[in-house]
Amino acid sequence: MRKVFIYSILLLGGLVASQALPALGPGVYEPLAHVIRLLTMVGLAFIMIHVGQEFDLDKSNLRQYGWDYVVAATAATFPWIFVTLYFVFVLAPPEFWGRFDYWKEALLQGRFAAPTSAGVLFSMLAAAGLGATWVFRKARILAIFDDLDTILLMVPLTVLLVGFRWQLAGVIALIVLLLWGGWKYLHRWRIPYSWPWVLGYSVLLALVSELIYLGTGYMDPDAAVHFEVLLPAFILGCMIAKPEHGLHEQDGLEGEQPGPDARNEQRVATVISGCFMVLVGLSMPALGGAGASREAAQSVSAVAGGSPGWGLIALHVLAVTLLSNLGKMFPALCYRDKASPRERVALAVGLFPRGEVGAGVLVVSLGYGISGTAMTVALLSLALNLLLTGIFILAVKRLLAAPHPEAISISTKAPRPPRGQTHRPPRNIPASEGGH
Repeated sequence: MRKVFIYSILLLGGLVASQALPALGPGVYEPLAHVIRLLTMVGLAFIMIHVGQEFDLDKSNLRQYGWDYVVAATAATFPWIFVTLYFVFVLAPPEFWGRFDYWKEALLQGRFAAPTSAGVLFSMLAAAGLGATWVFRKARILAIFDDLDTILLMVPLTVLLVGFRWQLAGVIALIVLLLWGGWKYLHRWRIPYSWPWVLGYSVLLALVSELIYLGTGYMDPDAAVHFEVLLPAFILGCMIAKPEHGLHEQDGLEGEQPGPDARNEQRVATVISGCFMVLVGLSMPALGGAGASREAAQSVSAVAGGSPGWGLIALHVLAVTLLSNLGKMFPALCYRDKASPRERVALAVGLFPRGEVGAGVLVVSLGYGISGTAMTVALLSLALNLLLTGIFILAVKRLLAAPHPEAISISTKAPRPPRGQTHRPPRNIPASEGGH
């Protein structure tokens, strides 16, 4: 677990530094924030390409993937609903409960609680030596579907805020095209897959994603498309042909990253995962609301939230964090024919980590001028979840390491003699007859 601890420290360091960056001034902070976002996308793409390489699709059992998507969608929707209801009915006074404009802002702010951070989750589980477990394999599917669901639901939320734009239809068309490509060419592209090439693919995907954002924002500032690099990177990994050897063999070793087993590949993957942890922390929006593009007075949330003290805000942060993670527990009720209760609980806890995608939702919210108590609580709750990531992964490892009662063989217990009889071990049995 040493690597998990190191990753946790790197996350914390990045998080603390993110709150100090705005002091550099807008002229430095804003370009630096763009660079951090771009580097974060490169790191995420690198991780997700390797995850896609590991992904195996059983085309004869597509019904199972349909159920996986349902489970992932509920694991993303329940936290969103719980947090949104909290923002409306707890943080706002009753006169705002029926206002549609407030509901729109609360729905967007609450969406930060939905997506699991796939990059953080996979890196942490691999660092804990859980890359070969059922929990890792299932979490890989659910986390990707979870983030896909978040990307799709951002389309109607954006429509609610700014109206329909053609760019949003383009996002859906691009997602469909990517999914079709992954299905059609699953592990059929024989292109180089060593780390320099994968890093190059990652840089290219990050640049394309950033160009989509800048281009759509230039055409219509109200409908700039934040197309996450997670999905195209994963699909690319799925399309790359697998090597004949050197994949999967050491996934169960602690500290090993899923992917090719060559020592230099593992070393580079570890370094990039560590840098990614720092960048995820640095991607955290500033609590002061730096980056908002409109006046805060336009935000209904700023008026509805009032000005509670920091003690009350801390209680709200704890409540929202608890609710958002409680919403992730639905997978523990599923897969009863596939895994033990401990494995199912470990799977649900493994989906707790939040990160770059949730932070991206809050950046979009700030971009629409949304501010106030709910935004502060959302930012702090996301930060708290980041700080607890190492503890979540430790809990998963403990759950999987504990012995399962159903796995204990009855042969390890001394046989119980019938009532009224006493058990006496046989004596004077030659070794050739009774010894084993």
